[in-house]
Amino acid sequence: MKLIKRIIQGILAHLDIPLFLIVMALMGIGLLTIYSATSSDGFWKLDKQLINIAASMIVMLAVARTPPQTLMRFAVPLYLLGVILLLGVALFGIVVNGSRRWISLGFVRIQPSEIMKIAMPLMLAWYFHKHESMLRGKHFFIATLILLVPIAFILKQPDLGTSLLIGAAGFFVIFFAGLPWKVMFGLGAAFAAAMPFAWTMLHDYQRRRVLTLLDPTSDPLGAGYHIIQSTIAIGSGGGLGKGWLNGSQTHLEFIPEKHTDFIFAVFSEEWGLLGNGILLILFTLLIGRGLMIAAAAPTMFSRLLASALTLVFFIYAFVNMGMVSGILPVVGVPLPFISYGGTALVTLMLGVGILMSIHTHRMLVKK
Repeated sequence: MKLIKRIIQGILAHLDIPLFLIVMALMGIGLLTIYSATSSDGFWKLDKQLINIAASMIVMLAVARTPPQTLMRFAVPLYLLGVILLLGVALFGIVVNGSRRWISLGFVRIQPSEIMKIAMPLMLAWYFHKHESMLRGKHFFIATLILLVPIAFILKQPDLGTSLLIGAAGFFVIFFAGLPWKVMFGLGAAFAAAMPFAWTMLHDYQRRRVLTLLDPTSDPLGAGYHIIQSTIAIGSGGGLGKGWLNGSQTHLEFIPEKHTDFIFAVFSEEWGLLGNGILLILFTLLIGRGLMIAAAAPTMFSRLLASALTLVFFIYAFVNMGMVSGILPVVGVPLPFISYGGTALVTLMLGVGILMSIHTHRMLVKK
Protein backbone atom coordinates (compact mmCIF):
# COMPACT_ATOMS: atom_id res chain seq x y z
CA MET A 1 0.00 0.00 0.00
CA LYS A 2 2.82 2.42 0.83
CA LEU A 3 4.44 1.72 -2.54
CA ILE A 4 1.17 2.40 -4.39
CA LYS A 5 0.68 5.57 -2.33
CA ARG A 6 4.18 6.80 -3.23
CA ILE A 7 3.58 6.09 -6.91
CA ILE A 8 0.30 8.01 -6.87
CA GLN A 9 1.91 10.90 -4.98
CA GLY A 10 4.76 10.95 -7.49
CA ILE A 11 2.31 11.14 -10.40
CA LEU A 12 0.18 13.84 -8.78
CA ALA A 13 3.27 15.90 -7.94
CA HIS A 14 3.94 16.38 -11.65
CA LEU A 15 0.33 16.93 -12.74
CA ASP A 16 -1.28 20.31 -13.16
CA ILE A 17 -4.73 19.31 -11.94
CA PRO A 18 -6.78 22.09 -13.63
CA LEU A 19 -5.11 21.43 -16.99
CA PHE A 20 -5.49 17.66 -16.57
CA LEU A 21 -9.21 17.91 -15.76
CA ILE A 22 -9.87 20.16 -18.77
CA VAL A 23 -8.08 17.77 -21.12
CA MET A 24 -9.89 14.75 -19.64
CA ALA A 25 -13.24 16.48 -20.14
CA LEU A 26 -12.41 17.15 -23.80
CA MET A 27 -11.29 13.56 -24.37
CA GLY A 28 -14.46 12.31 -22.68
CA ILE A 29 -16.54 14.38 -25.10
CA GLY A 30 -14.41 12.95 -27.88
CA LEU A 31 -15.12 9.36 -26.87
CA LEU A 32 -18.88 9.97 -26.75
CA THR A 33 -18.82 11.61 -30.18
CA ILE A 34 -16.56 8.96 -31.75
CA TYR A 35 -18.90 6.25 -30.47
CA SER A 36 -21.87 8.01 -32.05
CA ALA A 37 -20.04 8.61 -35.33
CA THR A 38 -18.80 5.02 -35.66
CA SER A 39 -21.46 2.96 -33.85
CA SER A 40 -22.66 1.43 -37.11
CA ASP A 41 -19.19 -0.08 -37.65
CA GLY A 42 -18.95 -1.72 -34.23
CA PHE A 43 -16.73 -0.81 -31.29
CA TRP A 44 -13.29 -1.27 -32.82
CA LYS A 45 -12.64 2.45 -33.43
CA LEU A 46 -13.72 3.31 -29.89
CA ASP A 47 -11.47 0.55 -28.52
CA LYS A 48 -8.56 1.79 -30.59
CA GLN A 49 -9.14 5.37 -29.43
CA LEU A 50 -9.03 4.19 -25.82
CA ILE A 51 -5.65 2.62 -26.58
CA ASN A 52 -4.56 5.90 -28.19
CA ILE A 53 -5.61 7.80 -25.07
CA ALA A 54 -3.74 5.36 -22.81
CA ALA A 55 -0.57 5.67 -24.90
CA SER A 56 -0.80 9.46 -25.03
CA MET A 57 -1.34 9.61 -21.25
CA ILE A 58 1.87 7.63 -20.71
CA VAL A 59 3.72 10.10 -22.97
CA MET A 60 2.20 13.06 -21.10
CA LEU A 61 3.18 11.68 -17.67
CA ALA A 62 6.72 10.87 -18.82
CA VAL A 63 7.26 14.36 -20.27
CA ALA A 64 5.62 16.05 -17.25
CA ARG A 65 8.30 14.48 -15.03
CA THR A 66 11.09 15.73 -17.31
CA PRO A 67 12.63 19.08 -16.23
CA PRO A 68 12.57 21.91 -18.80
CA GLN A 69 16.40 21.95 -18.77
CA THR A 70 16.37 18.39 -20.10
CA LEU A 71 13.75 19.25 -22.72
CA MET A 72 15.98 22.11 -23.86
CA ARG A 73 18.84 19.68 -24.52
CA PHE A 74 16.64 17.78 -26.99
CA ALA A 75 15.70 20.90 -29.00
CA VAL A 76 18.53 20.90 -31.56
CA PRO A 77 18.82 17.10 -32.03
CA LEU A 78 15.05 16.72 -32.43
CA TYR A 79 14.85 19.56 -34.95
CA LEU A 80 17.78 18.19 -37.00
CA LEU A 81 16.25 14.69 -36.90
CA GLY A 82 12.96 16.11 -38.14
CA VAL A 83 14.60 17.96 -41.03
CA ILE A 84 16.63 14.87 -42.02
CA LEU A 85 13.50 12.72 -41.99
CA LEU A 86 11.61 15.33 -44.05
CA LEU A 87 14.47 15.20 -46.58
CA GLY A 88 14.12 11.41 -46.53
CA VAL A 89 10.39 11.76 -47.25
CA ALA A 90 11.16 14.02 -50.23
CA LEU A 91 13.64 11.47 -51.62
CA PHE A 92 12.23 8.09 -50.57
CA GLY A 93 8.79 8.81 -49.10
CA ILE A 94 5.72 6.63 -49.53
CA VAL A 95 2.93 8.10 -51.64
CA VAL A 96 -0.60 7.66 -50.24
CA ASN A 97 -3.61 9.29 -51.95
CA GLY A 98 -1.34 11.50 -54.01
CA SER A 99 0.66 12.84 -51.04
CA ARG A 100 4.23 11.91 -50.12
CA ARG A 101 4.11 12.32 -46.32
CA TRP A 102 5.37 9.06 -44.86
CA ILE A 103 8.68 7.25 -44.69
CA SER A 104 9.26 3.59 -43.91
CA LEU A 105 11.93 2.68 -41.34
CA GLY A 106 11.46 -1.02 -42.01
CA PHE A 107 9.56 -1.98 -38.87
CA VAL A 108 7.35 1.11 -38.76
CA ARG A 109 6.00 3.86 -41.03
CA ILE A 110 6.18 7.40 -39.63
CA GLN A 111 5.06 10.90 -40.64
CA PRO A 112 8.04 13.18 -39.85
CA SER A 113 5.98 16.36 -40.13
CA GLU A 114 4.31 15.39 -36.83
CA ILE A 115 7.70 15.55 -35.11
CA MET A 116 8.10 19.16 -36.22
CA LYS A 117 4.92 20.24 -34.40
CA ILE A 118 6.89 19.90 -31.17
CA ALA A 119 10.45 20.21 -32.50
CA MET A 120 9.82 23.62 -34.06
CA PRO A 121 8.70 25.53 -30.94
CA LEU A 122 11.38 23.69 -28.92
CA MET A 123 14.10 24.73 -31.37
CA LEU A 124 13.06 28.37 -31.63
CA ALA A 125 12.52 28.70 -27.87
CA TRP A 126 16.04 27.29 -27.33
CA TYR A 127 17.50 29.65 -29.94
CA PHE A 128 15.97 32.79 -28.42
CA HIS A 129 16.84 31.63 -24.91
CA LYS A 130 20.47 31.22 -25.99
CA HIS A 131 20.59 34.78 -27.40
CA GLU A 132 18.29 36.37 -24.81
CA SER A 133 20.82 38.96 -23.64
CA MET A 134 21.70 40.27 -27.11
CA LEU A 135 18.68 39.86 -29.39
CA ARG A 136 19.10 41.73 -32.67
CA GLY A 137 17.33 41.81 -36.02
CA LYS A 138 19.64 39.11 -37.38
CA HIS A 139 18.41 36.68 -34.75
CA PHE A 140 14.80 37.09 -35.90
CA PHE A 141 15.97 36.60 -39.50
CA ILE A 142 17.80 33.37 -38.61
CA ALA A 143 14.78 32.18 -36.62
CA THR A 144 12.61 32.77 -39.68
CA LEU A 145 14.97 30.63 -41.78
CA ILE A 146 14.84 27.89 -39.13
CA LEU A 147 11.05 28.01 -39.45
CA LEU A 148 10.87 28.11 -43.25
CA VAL A 149 13.15 25.13 -43.98
CA PRO A 150 10.80 22.38 -42.70
CA ILE A 151 7.71 24.25 -43.90
CA ALA A 152 9.10 24.20 -47.45
CA PHE A 153 9.52 20.41 -47.26
CA ILE A 154 6.00 19.93 -45.84
CA LEU A 155 4.33 22.17 -48.44
CA LYS A 156 6.03 20.09 -51.13
CA GLN A 157 4.41 16.85 -49.86
CA PRO A 158 1.76 18.58 -50.07
CA ASP A 159 0.31 19.05 -46.55
CA LEU A 160 -1.16 22.51 -46.11
CA GLY A 161 -2.81 21.77 -42.75
CA THR A 162 0.35 20.57 -41.01
CA SER A 163 2.46 23.37 -42.51
CA LEU A 164 -0.10 25.85 -41.16
CA LEU A 165 0.16 24.41 -37.64
CA ILE A 166 3.97 24.32 -37.68
CA GLY A 167 4.14 27.81 -39.15
CA ALA A 168 1.79 29.08 -36.43
CA ALA A 169 3.87 27.41 -33.68
CA GLY A 170 7.05 28.99 -35.00
CA PHE A 171 5.49 32.41 -35.53
CA PHE A 172 4.14 32.50 -31.97
CA VAL A 173 7.64 31.86 -30.58
CA ILE A 174 9.12 34.60 -32.76
CA PHE A 175 6.31 37.00 -31.84
CA PHE A 176 6.62 36.44 -28.09
CA ALA A 177 10.41 36.76 -28.34
CA GLY A 178 9.86 40.44 -29.16
CA LEU A 179 9.34 40.72 -32.91
CA PRO A 180 8.95 44.48 -33.58
CA TRP A 181 5.52 45.65 -34.73
CA LYS A 182 6.96 47.48 -37.73
CA VAL A 183 8.48 44.21 -38.91
CA MET A 184 5.13 42.48 -38.47
CA PHE A 185 3.37 45.15 -40.54
CA GLY A 186 6.08 44.83 -43.19
CA LEU A 187 5.70 41.07 -43.30
CA GLY A 188 1.92 41.46 -43.52
CA ALA A 189 2.26 43.81 -46.48
CA ALA A 190 4.74 41.47 -48.17
CA PHE A 191 2.40 38.52 -47.60
CA ALA A 192 -0.52 40.43 -49.14
CA ALA A 193 1.61 41.40 -52.14
CA ALA A 194 2.71 37.78 -52.60
CA MET A 195 -0.83 36.37 -52.59
CA PRO A 196 -1.22 36.33 -56.41
CA PHE A 197 2.09 34.46 -56.73
CA ALA A 198 1.14 32.10 -53.90
CA TRP A 199 -2.15 31.35 -55.69
CA THR A 200 -0.25 30.09 -58.73
CA MET A 201 1.87 27.85 -56.48
CA LEU A 202 -1.13 26.07 -54.95
CA HIS A 203 -2.08 22.62 -56.17
CA ASP A 204 -5.32 22.28 -58.14
CA TYR A 205 -7.17 20.64 -55.26
CA GLN A 206 -6.07 23.46 -52.91
CA ARG A 207 -7.37 26.14 -55.29
CA ARG A 208 -10.65 24.25 -55.58
CA ARG A 209 -10.99 24.27 -51.80
CA VAL A 210 -10.60 28.05 -51.67
CA LEU A 211 -13.08 28.60 -54.51
CA THR A 212 -15.50 26.14 -52.94
CA LEU A 213 -15.33 28.11 -49.69
CA LEU A 214 -16.64 31.14 -51.55
CA ASP A 215 -19.45 29.18 -53.23
CA PRO A 216 -19.91 25.55 -52.08
CA THR A 217 -22.94 25.12 -54.35
CA SER A 218 -20.74 25.50 -57.43
CA ASP A 219 -19.74 21.84 -56.99
CA PRO A 220 -22.29 20.34 -54.55
CA LEU A 221 -21.39 16.70 -55.25
CA GLY A 222 -17.64 17.27 -55.47
CA ALA A 223 -15.42 19.78 -53.71
CA GLY A 224 -18.37 21.51 -52.03
CA TYR A 225 -19.93 18.35 -50.62
CA HIS A 226 -17.98 18.38 -47.32
CA ILE A 227 -18.87 21.97 -46.44
CA ILE A 228 -22.53 21.69 -47.49
CA GLN A 229 -23.19 18.54 -45.45
CA SER A 230 -21.30 19.76 -42.37
CA THR A 231 -23.11 23.11 -42.30
CA ILE A 232 -26.46 21.33 -42.69
CA ALA A 233 -25.58 19.13 -39.71
CA ILE A 234 -24.50 22.10 -37.58
CA GLY A 235 -27.60 24.10 -38.43
CA SER A 236 -29.99 21.19 -37.88
CA GLY A 237 -28.72 20.79 -34.32
CA GLY A 238 -30.52 23.95 -33.28
CA GLY A 239 -30.29 25.17 -29.71
CA LEU A 240 -30.30 21.88 -27.79
CA GLY A 241 -29.39 19.35 -30.49
CA LYS A 242 -31.08 16.16 -31.60
CA GLY A 243 -29.65 14.10 -28.78
CA TRP A 244 -26.78 11.65 -28.50
CA LEU A 245 -26.93 8.92 -31.18
CA ASN A 246 -29.86 10.71 -32.87
CA GLY A 247 -28.05 12.79 -35.50
CA SER A 248 -29.72 12.11 -38.86
CA GLN A 249 -26.90 13.59 -40.97
CA THR A 250 -24.44 11.49 -39.02
CA HIS A 251 -26.22 8.14 -39.04
CA LEU A 252 -27.47 8.41 -42.60
CA GLU A 253 -23.82 8.76 -43.67
CA PHE A 254 -24.05 12.27 -45.12
CA ILE A 255 -21.12 13.70 -43.12
CA PRO A 256 -17.71 12.74 -44.58
CA GLU A 257 -14.75 11.95 -42.30
CA LYS A 258 -17.24 12.17 -39.44
CA HIS A 259 -14.98 10.65 -36.78
CA THR A 260 -11.84 12.61 -37.71
CA ASP A 261 -11.72 16.06 -39.35
CA PHE A 262 -15.51 16.63 -39.36
CA ILE A 263 -16.31 15.34 -35.88
CA PHE A 264 -17.38 18.86 -34.85
CA ALA A 265 -20.35 18.56 -37.23
CA VAL A 266 -21.41 15.33 -35.49
CA PHE A 267 -21.12 16.94 -32.06
CA SER A 268 -23.01 20.07 -33.16
CA GLU A 269 -25.89 18.10 -34.64
CA GLU A 270 -26.39 16.01 -31.50
CA TRP A 271 -25.71 18.64 -28.81
CA GLY A 272 -26.66 21.88 -30.56
CA LEU A 273 -25.69 25.41 -29.60
CA LEU A 274 -25.65 24.50 -25.90
CA GLY A 275 -23.08 21.76 -26.45
CA ASN A 276 -20.98 24.02 -28.64
CA GLY A 277 -21.02 26.65 -25.91
CA ILE A 278 -19.72 24.13 -23.37
CA LEU A 279 -17.05 23.02 -25.83
CA LEU A 280 -15.91 26.60 -26.41
CA ILE A 281 -15.76 27.19 -22.64
CA LEU A 282 -13.52 24.13 -22.23
CA PHE A 283 -11.17 25.27 -24.99
CA THR A 284 -11.10 28.77 -23.51
CA LEU A 285 -10.21 27.33 -20.10
CA LEU A 286 -7.49 25.20 -21.73
CA ILE A 287 -5.94 28.19 -23.47
CA GLY A 288 -6.29 30.39 -20.38
CA ARG A 289 -4.60 27.81 -18.18
CA GLY A 290 -1.76 27.39 -20.67
CA LEU A 291 -1.16 31.15 -20.81
CA MET A 292 -1.17 31.30 -16.99
CA ILE A 293 1.55 28.64 -16.95
CA ALA A 294 3.51 30.62 -19.55
CA ALA A 295 3.19 33.85 -17.55
CA ALA A 296 4.55 32.16 -14.42
CA ALA A 297 7.45 30.43 -16.20
CA PRO A 298 10.87 31.53 -14.86
CA THR A 299 12.97 31.42 -18.05
CA MET A 300 12.65 32.73 -21.57
CA PHE A 301 12.78 29.19 -22.95
CA SER A 302 9.88 28.07 -20.78
CA ARG A 303 7.79 31.20 -21.44
CA LEU A 304 8.20 31.02 -25.20
CA LEU A 305 7.58 27.28 -25.37
CA ALA A 306 4.50 27.35 -23.14
CA SER A 307 3.00 30.34 -24.98
CA ALA A 308 3.54 28.79 -28.41
CA LEU A 309 2.15 25.37 -27.48
CA THR A 310 -0.92 26.93 -25.86
CA LEU A 311 -1.72 29.05 -28.91
CA VAL A 312 -1.19 26.04 -31.18
CA PHE A 313 -4.08 24.40 -29.30
CA PHE A 314 -6.09 27.50 -30.19
CA ILE A 315 -5.09 27.27 -33.87
CA TYR A 316 -6.06 23.57 -33.96
CA ALA A 317 -9.53 24.31 -32.58
CA PHE A 318 -10.10 27.52 -34.55
CA VAL A 319 -9.09 26.06 -37.92
CA ASN A 320 -11.07 22.84 -37.43
CA MET A 321 -14.25 24.58 -36.29
CA GLY A 322 -13.81 27.22 -38.99
CA MET A 323 -13.44 24.73 -41.85
CA VAL A 324 -16.34 22.55 -40.63
CA SER A 325 -18.53 25.66 -40.27
CA GLY A 326 -17.66 26.85 -43.78
CA ILE A 327 -15.71 30.00 -42.89
CA LEU A 328 -12.25 28.54 -43.67
CA PRO A 329 -11.01 26.22 -46.44
CA VAL A 330 -10.84 22.49 -45.69
CA VAL A 331 -7.22 21.77 -44.74
CA GLY A 332 -7.39 18.51 -42.79
CA VAL A 333 -6.80 19.64 -39.20
CA PRO A 334 -8.33 17.49 -36.40
CA LEU A 335 -10.31 18.91 -33.49
CA PRO A 336 -7.84 18.68 -30.57
CA PHE A 337 -8.43 15.90 -28.02
CA ILE A 338 -11.76 15.01 -29.68
CA SER A 339 -11.07 13.72 -33.20
CA TYR A 340 -10.20 10.04 -33.67
CA GLY A 341 -6.53 9.35 -34.29
CA GLY A 342 -3.38 8.33 -32.47
CA THR A 343 -0.54 10.42 -33.92
CA ALA A 344 -2.21 13.80 -33.45
CA LEU A 345 -3.41 12.86 -29.94
CA VAL A 346 0.07 11.78 -28.83
CA THR A 347 1.51 15.04 -30.20
CA LEU A 348 -1.11 17.09 -28.38
CA MET A 349 -0.62 15.23 -25.09
CA LEU A 350 3.12 15.63 -25.45
CA GLY A 351 2.45 19.37 -25.58
CA VAL A 352 0.27 19.10 -22.46
CA GLY A 353 3.07 17.20 -20.72
CA ILE A 354 5.53 19.99 -21.58
CA LEU A 355 3.15 22.57 -20.08
CA MET A 356 2.90 20.47 -16.90
CA SER A 357 6.69 20.11 -16.78
CA ILE A 358 7.12 23.89 -17.03
CA HIS A 359 4.55 24.46 -14.29
CA THR A 360 5.64 21.81 -11.78
CA HIS A 361 9.38 22.49 -12.21
CA ARG A 362 9.10 26.28 -12.23
CA MET A 363 10.67 26.64 -8.74
CA LEU A 364 13.57 24.40 -9.71
CA VAL A 365 14.54 26.04 -12.98
CA LYS A 366 17.54 28.33 -12.75
CA LYS A 367 17.46 31.52 -14.74
